[in-house]
Amino acid sequence: MTTFTLRRSTPRDLNELVVGAPGTLVALTDDHRRSLSARFRAVISNDHRRLDAWSVERAGQPSSSFRWSPATARRLLGNAALRRVVRDALVAPTEAVADEIDDQLLRCASGYARSGSLASWLASLSASEVALVCAEATNWAVQVLEIAQGLQVEWRVATSDAYYDVARARTSLRARRDLDVPLGEGRVVLRVRSGSPGKSAGPGLRSDLTIDTLANPKGIAPRRFIGVWPDAGVALSVDGTMADLRAGARDLVRTAVVQERRHHQMAA
Repeated sequence: MTTFTLRRSTPRDLNELVVGAPGTLVALTDDHRRSLSARFRAVISNDHRRLDAWSVERAGQPSSSFRWSPATARRLLGNAALRRVVRDALVAPTEAVADEIDDQLLRCASGYARSGSLASWLASLSASEVALVCAEATNWAVQVLEIAQGLQVEWRVATSDAYYDVARARTSLRARRDLDVPLGEGRVVLRVRSGSPGKSAGPGLRSDLTIDTLANPKGIAPRRFIGVWPDAGVALSVDGTMADLRAGARDLVRTAVVQERRHHQMAA
């Protein structure tokens, strides 16, 4: 049975969700990984699959090709800026975002940026367009910082998203994470989302939990995975139980199946 909990996203509610996370740690074994790999290999694909919570929430429906924009760049820049703020409390979010953009532009000017990368895209923008990107990233950084500072426990900005390549299955999985909260021997993960949660937000969050666990070197699941929608003022959490991990794996495999069916229908 899935353990979803819907609460408001006030500091008090978020603290209760974090501190009240289950104390029992659950881990995925090598047998679990082999079983998941076999299930994905059974869904034959000619192309490399890339699945995440958004794929699950859209039930495998194809999405438009990715392109950089102020909206798609703000999280990457905002979180990087927030790490600068954590390292130096005297640095304001606006200054940190500007420094991060300057570093990206320097990377491009030095010839280290690949075509299509964030750095090369930023270098193609006008001054006014860069200002818009800066504003979006600053808003993101401030929003996440406010959530983090409302927590009454130790927290840190996630160093990266969670990635896991399924062995011999031509499948890559990605789980977004913004804040890590060490809690006893375990941890709680928070992901910040824009807008409001839809009907499929739960399965998407559950897939994040599963992918984050697979990406952990020891296969240890977060005690709780929390999605926060500040715009809507709500938070949704799922516990790191074996039942939820298995359900998340089923969601991901089911999404791969739907994608392949759609691909064959279009090719027919």
